[in-house]
Amino acid sequence: MKTKFWMLAIAAAWFAAVPNFARGADDGASLYKAKCAVCHGADAAGKPAAKIPSLVSDDAKKMSDDDLVKAVTEKARHPAGVKNLPPDQVKMIVSYIRTLQK
Repeated sequence: MKTKFWMLAIAAAWFAAVPNFARGADDGASLYKAKCAVCHGADAAGKPAAKIPSLVSDDAKKMSDDDLVKAVTEKARHPAGVKNLPPDQVKMIVSYIRTLQK
C-alpha cells in the first residue's frame, strides 16, 4: 500500500513539474530575444535613427515597472504579437530589461 502511495505521489509531482519544464523557453531573456530584440537590439540600446527608444537609457531606468509594462502593451508601434502577450510574459520581459539596465 505504501509503495502505491509513493508511486502516485512521485507521478503527481512529475506531472506538476512538466509544464514548468516547457515554460523554461518562455523566460524573460528568450521572450525579449523573440519579441523585442529585432527592434530594440540584443543590448536594448534601441535605434535612435529609427526612433526606437533605448531600454537601457537613464530615462528608461527611471521608469517604474508598471510604466514599462504599459510601454510594452500600449505602444502604437508595437506589433500585435507584442501588445497581446499574457501579463506574466510581459512581466518576465520587464524583469529581463532590468537586468540589462545594470
